[in-house]
Amino acid sequence: MSRYIAQAALRGANLIVREAEEMVEAAIAELGPDHPVAFINTAYYLPVILGFTGLEVTNLGDLRKAMAHAKRLLNSPPSQQLWLPYLGETLDAGAATLLATETIEGVRFARGEQPEPIPGLKLTGTSFTSPDSNGGQAEGGFANGPIDDIQLRAWGIQLVDGRMPGFAAIVGAARSNEAAVAIVRELQKRNILVFLSGNVNGRSIIHQLQEEGVEMGYDTYIVPFGTDTISAIYALGFATRSALTFGGMSGGQIREILLYNKYRVFAFVLALGEVDDLKYAMAAGAINYGFPVIADTVIPQILPTGVTSYEHVISMPFDDIPGETDAEKARRLVQRCTEVRGVKIKITEVPIPVPYGSAFEGERVRKADMRVEFGGSKAHAFEYLFMAPLDEVEDGKIELIGPDFSEVPEGGAMNLGILIKVAGRKMQEDFEPVLERQTHYFVNGASGIQHVGQRDITWIRFSKAAVDKGFRINHIGDILYARLHADFGAIVDKVQVTLITDQQLFEEWLTKARQAYQARNVRLADMVDEAAEEFYSCTLCQSFAPNHVCAISPERLGLCGAYNWLDCKASYQINPTGPNQPIPKGICLDPVLGVWQGVNEFVYQNSHQVVERVSLYSMMQDPMTSCGCFECIAVVIPEANGIMVVSREDPSMTPAGMTFSTLAGVAGGGQQTPGMMGIGKYYLLSKKFLYADGGFKRIVWMSSFLKESMAEELKAVCEREGIPDLLDRIADERTATTVEELLPFLEEHEHPALTMDPIF
Repeated sequence: MSRYIAQAALRGANLIVREAEEMVEAAIAELGPDHPVAFINTAYYLPVILGFTGLEVTNLGDLRKAMAHAKRLLNSPPSQQLWLPYLGETLDAGAATLLATETIEGVRFARGEQPEPIPGLKLTGTSFTSPDSNGGQAEGGFANGPIDDIQLRAWGIQLVDGRMPGFAAIVGAARSNEAAVAIVRELQKRNILVFLSGNVNGRSIIHQLQEEGVEMGYDTYIVPFGTDTISAIYALGFATRSALTFGGMSGGQIREILLYNKYRVFAFVLALGEVDDLKYAMAAGAINYGFPVIADTVIPQILPTGVTSYEHVISMPFDDIPGETDAEKARRLVQRCTEVRGVKIKITEVPIPVPYGSAFEGERVRKADMRVEFGGSKAHAFEYLFMAPLDEVEDGKIELIGPDFSEVPEGGAMNLGILIKVAGRKMQEDFEPVLERQTHYFVNGASGIQHVGQRDITWIRFSKAAVDKGFRINHIGDILYARLHADFGAIVDKVQVTLITDQQLFEEWLTKARQAYQARNVRLADMVDEAAEEFYSCTLCQSFAPNHVCAISPERLGLCGAYNWLDCKASYQINPTGPNQPIPKGICLDPVLGVWQGVNEFVYQNSHQVVERVSLYSMMQDPMTSCGCFECIAVVIPEANGIMVVSREDPSMTPAGMTFSTLAGVAGGGQQTPGMMGIGKYYLLSKKFLYADGGFKRIVWMSSFLKESMAEELKAVCEREGIPDLLDRIADERTATTVEELLPFLEEHEHPALTMDPIF
């Protein structure tokens, strides 16, 4: 253990705790002890304080308790004569620093000073807005602040299925703008979530990326928290909430929370530029979580010596890194970071002229930046994957039939058909829609390319920057060929891609594709649970919620919405030892509740003997467990004799008196909670949706996002239920946010739930 690090960390901790205490007292004197304190869009109060102490901070007075706890953790800096201070004292100082810095951010929120204003900063996919001078809402110009709970859960499935192997918390500023961009791009290629904070002499990596035109925000996996070191606390708040959300832990279980992060959340801190006392203290806090710190300057190291089990602090001076350019040095620096933390990276080499990785999936190509689009409002595009005999597929053949977009004016549009012909000894017709649906993710992985929709409502945009680098239509084929072989090689032996812009041929194949889509719809609609010989499990989320098991049937998809029965069947064929295993149904114990002996036995064994019985068609009796990645939450509203369905995208208050984030904190973590359950949104369309509880007619309240985004499908369900206008009889946040508002609405619209048998 380095005395230098211990001295710096303890000095920094004592100073920041004193500063935080003074800020709390000043704020209380100004605003009063009852003035509210809260981070935006999270149900976890101030999450690090909640995790370490169990304290639910709601006002400035509560922060005094947090500071009292922080002061108890402090020790004086070691003297010059003490050459080997205890690691424990340094870690305690780090914990005190985290409590103090989160306290400071809490005070800033109380004063309206957070998220931090950053001139000219525009974020993608981030929901924060701030009042403008006219009383309206002004977007942009602000750092992100804490990750909201909705986004935490949206990233959850990527964290657990390996697409997003971990996160990097970058603090400071890179040696040059070139190095800053290269570091971030390398992390994006590895699909690592990037958190940005801090500065060196007033200059932050956030400023460097701004100057180079790098898009930041949720959509690009690059999240700027703020330009001071203190804002790095939001990264550790994210880590704490991961344990609380997916691990089923409660505030105050700090040992369990820290161990959870050490073994399940693969993260590291990258300190760029000069490291001062506060940064050392924050680094000590990160080490508590098992997150190593890598610096690009000369600092003492903490290596495996018996004091630590693996590297905790690594010095990799930028000038000493081999490489001709700053970009080359940056790439090697990132590689070293992933090696130290043991981040498992899966990179698919795709031979295209732009960067490629899952981190680019959320990228948006704005009209002003667009060179050409396919589909959308001015053209049509479709994608159609089908299987063929092995001798009819020429592996690796990528062909463009028709003109390229060179004659299309800048910002123009043209038709595009994407035909993907595959062959494989293990390929089955049922796998066609599963593989076809991957086109969205595969194509979106290219930087500067935007893909929206599927089937015959596909919409693709190429940015000017991507085209300038040489990206052309045929590169879509290169992407699909590489990814289908890499991800589905167990069932796909050959891949041939034909891209069609010729108008006559486009119309011919569009007709054929639509006929195939309709045939698939009929085939999938005819699948029922009773006819299936087996269901499938999904245990992907056990990396975060150890006792959670999804039981997926033809009529009930996974609660994350990403896996249906056919997906799991394909996944099992691809990886027989993977997270999707067949579940022999066994004897049906209750056809109304949806209880099978085989399902109970499987869930019991694979939930570590925690969950003994599961009802697939009920949320009231032995409901399926929920992990935290669910798209929606179904909650009983006893006063209305019905249930409400809240979408992840809905931040509003609900008649249950809780927002989605708060509800998710109750339902998640692999718990079995009667009356509350996470679901995939397309489960709403199933005939088996809460069949034992009254089905779709029980829904008395639904987020408007669901009503609007699934309007046609939900109208078809209402027709099936024999109440064509049922959707209009269901309230949403625009008509009722309390039970007192909900009941009159239901009575006025004669909702059927009011006359159904009692739900209890």
